[in-house]
Amino acid sequence: MSEGTRPVRIGTTAPAAPAPPVPADVPDALRAVPGWSDDLRPGGGATTALWEHLATLAAHDLAVARAVEPHLDARAVLDQAGAPALPSTVGVAATWGVYAAEGPGATLVATPDGDGWLLDGVKPWCSLAADLDAALVTAPVTAPVTGPAGDGGRVLLAVDLRGPGVVPVDQPWSARGLVEIPSTPVRFDRARATLVADAGWYLTRPGFWWGGIGVAACWYGGAVGLARRVHAHVATRPDDRLLAMHLGALDERLTAARTTLAAAALRVDASGAATRLGRDPEDDAARAEGRLLAKRVRATVARTCEDVLRIAAHALGPGPLTQEPEHAKRVADLEVYVRQQHAERDDASLGAALAAGPAPW
Repeated sequence: MSEGTRPVRIGTTAPAAPAPPVPADVPDALRAVPGWSDDLRPGGGATTALWEHLATLAAHDLAVARAVEPHLDARAVLDQAGAPALPSTVGVAATWGVYAAEGPGATLVATPDGDGWLLDGVKPWCSLAADLDAALVTAPVTAPVTGPAGDGGRVLLAVDLRGPGVVPVDQPWSARGLVEIPSTPVRFDRARATLVADAGWYLTRPGFWWGGIGVAACWYGGAVGLARRVHAHVATRPDDRLLAMHLGALDERLTAARTTLAAAALRVDASGAATRLGRDPEDDAARAEGRLLAKRVRATVARTCEDVLRIAAHALGPGPLTQEPEHAKRVADLEVYVRQQHAERDDASLGAALAAGPAPW
């Protein structure tokens, strides 16, 4: 087994079932992931194994993890929604994305149309839209309607990305990290879609925050990949106390992140068992607890990644950054990926949530 595919452990025991093979690159991942087991779901009793697999993919290649994570998340969302009817043109072996981000210039709206829905406008941040088969898309309803869409808020729809009226916007992707995962807008022109869930359900379901921690598991795996490169360097210089200090600092940070993820996986599985994967009536207390858990875990792992990037740079110097494509790519990928954490804004959001109740410590 090569260093790049060595499993990343989060829990204290090995998974009961072997993980799928590690894809070589993003195209290989998109070919393989539709055939992966339905057991790779958060909250179903194997959350640790799921996050370990995502971390293992990320330690190998963060772009592979970035391609796989939304597909697995989409399948989990569909499962939590009760396996709704999907567009007839989307096969069982489809690759999926999840497009729920908003941003300047977002104009997408959903309109009920007989037994289905129409999407019109532009949706930003649509990763791999030109390469995937289908996506779950959030969109506000054009006007209040009766029936399952209810309050006229954002509904969750499934759309065939290869169908008529769906056109990825030709826009440059300037990032030097995650270059294989362009996240550019998609324009929808009366594109047909099917309703997956009522307005507001996507953000309020218990599994929303579980998926956010899965992203943090990918960040953690990327940090492990960097730390392994430092370990290999330090192992050749056992008498260099300064390098040993850097390695010890990496272990300290990674252990904190791993412990946080391991504890979170147990809590997610306990919550999943209690709520039957989100199919029971909403529980405000459980939802608030899940939100706090995700914010804490993501903040801890993101800070670990930032520290690992800094410490690895100090330990290794400019050589690997300029002479080792794999290392330089991992650094650039992680710097982009971890910015899904909104830094001080997310810290402020966590603090505001904590201030609304008694001190948790």
